[in-house]
Amino acid sequence: MSDYSANIGHKVHNIDNGKRLSILAQPALHFLVAFWVFCGSFVLIEPTPYELSFFLILPVAIIARVGIHTRVFGLFFLLALFTPFALIGVFQVSLVPQSEALIYTIVTLFLFFTSYFVANYVADAPHKNMKNIMRAWMASALIASLLGTLAYLKLIPGEELFTLYGRAKGLFKDPNVFAPFLILPAMFALQKILLGHFRKTIWSIIFIGILFIGVFVSFSRGGWGAFLLASILVFAFVFWFEANAKEKIRMMILAFIGGLGAVILLLGLLSIPAVGDLFSQRNQVVQEYDGGGEMGRFGRQGYAFEIAIENPLGIGPFEFRETRIGEAPHNTYANIFHAYGWGGGLIFLILIWLTLKKGISVITKSSLNRTLMIPLIGTFIPLVIEAAIIDIDHWRLFYLIVGLIWGVAASSKITNLRGKNRPALI
Repeated sequence: MSDYSANIGHKVHNIDNGKRLSILAQPALHFLVAFWVFCGSFVLIEPTPYELSFFLILPVAIIARVGIHTRVFGLFFLLALFTPFALIGVFQVSLVPQSEALIYTIVTLFLFFTSYFVANYVADAPHKNMKNIMRAWMASALIASLLGTLAYLKLIPGEELFTLYGRAKGLFKDPNVFAPFLILPAMFALQKILLGHFRKTIWSIIFIGILFIGVFVSFSRGGWGAFLLASILVFAFVFWFEANAKEKIRMMILAFIGGLGAVILLLGLLSIPAVGDLFSQRNQVVQEYDGGGEMGRFGRQGYAFEIAIENPLGIGPFEFRETRIGEAPHNTYANIFHAYGWGGGLIFLILIWLTLKKGISVITKSSLNRTLMIPLIGTFIPLVIEAAIIDIDHWRLFYLIVGLIWGVAASSKITNLRGKNRPALI
């Protein structure tokens, strides 16, 4: 055999071994991705298992040959543009340690990168990989909701670990993050209830009930509003774009029954004196914390935007809380301009706009991936609205949802299907 033939044979042999190794690595990759997503509700310590487990995924993903999809390259391009502005912001701090600002920025870049990874992972096989991710998220959300609810009701020992200021928080640090984490799994369950047969959706009804109670006992007004708006959006998107005539009639009946059931459940919860008192307190239209002039939430945000306009390079992470206000602005859109300057803030806004555009495009066109996208975009819209009253730029779930939307959109093809031959619902 000639040297040339020997080299070709050697290369073929190597390629075969590479493919074999890739096939063997794929089950491990799916397990690690599911474990990574499952860890999303365990964030009492930092670095969290969510961050640590992601670094286990990367080498396995390379071996398993996760695709690099051109239709999600925009995420990487935005990350590349965002990075220099974010790093410049680190050097603008004067009142906080620069090391603290640098760590904050590195975490932001890391979370941004997780969006790009998960988008490519989902684009490889949208229904299979979304099912893997959402089953893990659902399991994590179920555990978190049960822990938070049982602790709030003082039915388990060590309830102080799972509550804060008398509000359920699960294994999160803040009830205001705990509640939004439960919403996406609840929306997938809601879609299954709307489009599935009752006998096949009984567990989805129980599941969404548990998550609904978890959101309620978090006493997060943003969480309440996001859950309600997400439910309305998912119902509307399914009704107008996915359901056939028979399913629409069924949905209207379910809406009446479900609304009545939710009211009965709420009245039952509010009949508990401690629950009713805290609900009344949290449900005030304008609390002193929200108003209160410059020191209140909205007054503080007005001052924050003034500072953002005056500083094109930003003032750096955490710097605003060291001003005379003494607290963060609790507005993501002010915070991103503070931390990353005008350039970084604009890129972040473009990220949100492109994500919304991609998601809505899939929903409004007939696609096999539409049932994957409806709960995602139904959850994402309330999230970006809630961002105006809370800081979400370091929420792991925000970047994960962004990646899921881009991944589903990247693999969507227009079809003429409407309810017929619909892929199995998650």
